[in-house]
Amino acid sequence: MRSRNPVFSRRGFSRDNGYAGFDAAPQAGGPAVGTQGSPYAQGNPYAQPSGSPHGQNPYAQNPYAQQDVYAPPQAPVTTGRMTMDDVVVRTASTLGTLIVTAALAWALLPVDTASLGRSYGIGIGAALIGMVLALVQSFKRKASPALILTYAAFEGVFLGVVSNIVDTHIASGAAMQAVIGTMAVFAGVLVAYKAGWIRVNRRFYGFVMAAALGFVLLMAVNLLFAVFGGGDGLGFRSGPLGVFFGIVGIILGACFLALDFKQVEDGIAYGAPREEAWLAAFGLTLTLVWIYMEFLRIIAILNSDD
Repeated sequence: MRSRNPVFSRRGFSRDNGYAGFDAAPQAGGPAVGTQGSPYAQGNPYAQPSGSPHGQNPYAQNPYAQQDVYAPPQAPVTTGRMTMDDVVVRTASTLGTLIVTAALAWALLPVDTASLGRSYGIGIGAALIGMVLALVQSFKRKASPALILTYAAFEGVFLGVVSNIVDTHIASGAAMQAVIGTMAVFAGVLVAYKAGWIRVNRRFYGFVMAAALGFVLLMAVNLLFAVFGGGDGLGFRSGPLGVFFGIVGIILGACFLALDFKQVEDGIAYGAPREEAWLAAFGLTLTLVWIYMEFLRIIAILNSDD
């Protein structure tokens, strides 16, 4: 089963992606991650293949050197493996691209009464392109840095336009409040995860995915009623119900952050290749955008009811 964050399948929690399943042991030299194995386990899928009829690489060691048969096995070479620095750098690049294009859209696309329709149309068009790019990347078996950065650029244009509209016409300072809220959720989940207060296992994963699927389907039905029936649809995105479902969306986003942290931790522990860091950055960006939009929606609802 595949489940991308928060709508797509997450590579770190699937059994059909070529990296094996849950019930495998970590490779030699890798830290243990509880009793549950990793999608990067089941032997080491990234270890160097055997090069001789006896299952050893004839170039890996000096055949004339004296061997200590009682010596403990050596940890495999980690060249080309994903590290935390790789994840941080790729995530900073993706979020940096998103922030720069959001700032440019805010500055260059006016949202006054005369230009509001045109700017909003550009923002919606950028959102649709970003969605298509995200879907393409979600179905690719390998990360495409250019595709991920392009997605971030178009998503930034959408966020810049929407944030400017809410900040200008509904609630001054809403964008900054949503940013602070998103950062607070990120920091809170990270601390809770590292402290062991959040345990990411199969049960947690199944619950989060079921809840997210129900949430997305409910919001899709509400959108259909709004498009064909006019108004606010079923009212799930406005008024008190809108605030309630916005809080539910933030909680789901926090749960997906925990899944993202688990994916990064497992990828590092089990020797994922360095390019997997781009997938981690892509997943974190999707989750942070989800949380930001829920905060912005709640702020807009609360201020529009004043």
